[in-house]
Amino acid sequence: MSRIALFVPAPWARVSGGYAYDRRMVAGLRRAGHEVLVIALAGRHPLADPAAEEDAGRGLASLAPDVIPVIDGLALPAFAPHLAAITGRAIGLIHHPTALETGFSEADRADLRALECRLLPRLKTVIATSAETAARLETEFGVAPTRLRVVTPGTDPAARSPGSGGPGCAILSVGALIPRKGHDVLLRALAPLFDLDVSLTIAGEAESDPAHAARLRGLAGELGIAAKITFAGEVDDAALDRLWQGADLFALATHWEGYGMAVAEALARGLPVAICTGGAAAALVPENAGVFAPPGDHEQLSKALRRLIFDTELRAEMAANAWRAGRKLPGWEAQITAFAQALEAR
Repeated sequence: MSRIALFVPAPWARVSGGYAYDRRMVAGLRRAGHEVLVIALAGRHPLADPAAEEDAGRGLASLAPDVIPVIDGLALPAFAPHLAAITGRAIGLIHHPTALETGFSEADRADLRALECRLLPRLKTVIATSAETAARLETEFGVAPTRLRVVTPGTDPAARSPGSGGPGCAILSVGALIPRKGHDVLLRALAPLFDLDVSLTIAGEAESDPAHAARLRGLAGELGIAAKITFAGEVDDAALDRLWQGADLFALATHWEGYGMAVAEALARGLPVAICTGGAAAALVPENAGVFAPPGDHEQLSKALRRLIFDTELRAEMAANAWRAGRKLPGWEAQITAFAQALEAR
């Protein structure tokens, strides 16, 4: 059995998809008999400050020689001063490269890309959470294909969502209120649908970017659709389950996703999906289970949504196809086993 130290930015209790993946892997590895230590790094991430870099160094220095350092991608830039200590030893867990994150200045994104291009190729193994992310790590960040492993998230079995019961269409979107999730694109897509009986609930924490969250609320007012929008904030599992059960379709106007755990959960609950084709998330959705638009294109997304909202027979057909697709998604136990195997890759 392996001894593992997982490095993540503090706080470890975050609810984002990436952290949910990390927590499920930690719990599963421990059940399987592996020894797993979680080291939550202080400081700022991914634009690492001195506190983050110092904490990363302390964490590495504390490890016994037989412990495998596994570094979550958000924490990786903090290890730049410790390149010699991680070269050929550490494993990267990359949900998506931080240089692809929106919301940073172009200068900051360029700095992150330079850091990741320097750090990622030096790691022993890089575990990506989707084939799409792995492909970009190879072509844009210089990771040798022999060092890449893909371990997608698992998906829990779920009851099929009965929906709102009408007469209108209840749309659910799940994702933190950060620029990359494209909630502003989704709001702009909904604005022209004033003639349809539709509502949108966005479930996602606002603490990561309070200014952007405030702009989203303001945008809903400017577009004249505030009465149709509910910003539910961060919700617990029971509340989120109720939202899933009352939804008629799922929408995500993401600019880029390393996998798309919320999309997988929508399929597992039999919800048709309206999605922008950024990153890996859209690849989860069969063509007969959803509608698609290019990233950032609110006009095309609006047209796609209108079709799906207006045509209830089409929506029911896509819901059935989504349910079938969701039943084929891998479960967590299989993915935990695959993750353990990736840790031992040579």
